[in-house]
Amino acid sequence: MESETGIIDANLTQIHQVVMNLCTNAAHAMKENGGVLEVSLANAEMDIDTTAQHPDIHPGPYLRLTVSDTGIGIAPVLLERIFDPYFTTKKVGEGTGLELAVVHGIVKNHGGIVKVYSEPGKGTTFHVYFPRIDGFQEITETQKVELLPVGGHERVLLVDDEQALVDLGKKMLKHLGYEVAVRTSSIEALELFRNRPDRFDLVIMDFTMPNMTGDKLAQEMMRLSPGLPVILCTGVSERISEMKAKALGIQEFVMKPFDLNDLARTIRRALDHNIKRVLTRNLQFL
Repeated sequence: MESETGIIDANLTQIHQVVMNLCTNAAHAMKENGGVLEVSLANAEMDIDTTAQHPDIHPGPYLRLTVSDTGIGIAPVLLERIFDPYFTTKKVGEGTGLELAVVHGIVKNHGGIVKVYSEPGKGTTFHVYFPRIDGFQEITETQKVELLPVGGHERVLLVDDEQALVDLGKKMLKHLGYEVAVRTSSIEALELFRNRPDRFDLVIMDFTMPNMTGDKLAQEMMRLSPGLPVILCTGVSERISEMKAKALGIQEFVMKPFDLNDLARTIRRALDHNIKRVLTRNLQFL
């Protein structure tokens, strides 16, 4: 790794998500026999010949993030599909296959590209390229500090079958001032909620999960606790939309990946709406 590298204009939360997803996939590839995971940063240059193969990027200076493992590798026939939403080589219950699709989406939104090199039995290397900027004077609005709406220790249940996303989401929620419980199984989440429906002020859940999808889980929880604020999250889905989610009574619908600002505002909207609902209901009985 170079001792001094350039800087990029990026969303901190989403870059964290890229690293977590790539490292999680690397760990999964080495879980049977172990191996070595390496993460590094280096400056790189994209010339005209290279960018001609990738019309979404431009020649110039880039920062290269490399995540490599010595795991089982990826067969050549599968390499072309690894960024497709829901494509996965994992067993049922081990993940939805959204991790690399999310990585690809984040990198593309930052003006970069992802290159993959793999050989079965010898491991895989991901090179992620982000456009580099020359100085702090070029930092844009995305890096300016802004006040976030924070919580007052409201109790939030976070449900997602991807462990890396649960870990990241828990950190974000705690940073915002919420008390957090997490589950990576929709069945376990429902059991927890069924025991104490009044324990949680808000539930945030993924849409695509094994055994019970997020919309079904939300309906069961709202049946147990009418008016429960629910935020449904999804990466890429043709089976659910904001209109469909709202028709089911789900308070908020957000697309992954979301950053800390988006999450903070979405939570406050859901909780504040619920407070107004409760106050309105109580006033009707006065």
